[in-house]
Amino acid sequence: MKRIIQIEELAMTAAAIYLIGQLDISLSWWLYLLLFFSPDLGMLGYVVNTKIGAITYNLFHHRGIAIVIATVGIMIVSQYVLLAGLLLFAHASFDRIFGFGLKYFTSFKHTHLGVMK
Repeated sequence: MKRIIQIEELAMTAAAIYLIGQLDISLSWWLYLLLFFSPDLGMLGYVVNTKIGAITYNLFHHRGIAIVIATVGIMIVSQYVLLAGLLLFAHASFDRIFGFGLKYFTSFKHTHLGVMK
């Protein structure tokens, strides 16, 4: 079953990256790459404690939030806001391929996908 979920997450990552490519925004490829990994800045909350870390990490890795941001981008006709939502969605799906799920307050390794090894 785990392999099926990984394939599903890969498909969602690929779909979001495809949609990003359809936007009329011209950025250097390295900037797209930097932006793709920028949601990991949410891990900085772990410098404070595990509860704050889990909250900040989950804010940047929750696909529901990503969908809301992308929807707002569509509604206000802002390709940059849509880009932000699609990047958050793509990154969250990418992380889940490797077992990085939403975090519980107990530990970085305790996620909604199970305990990371």
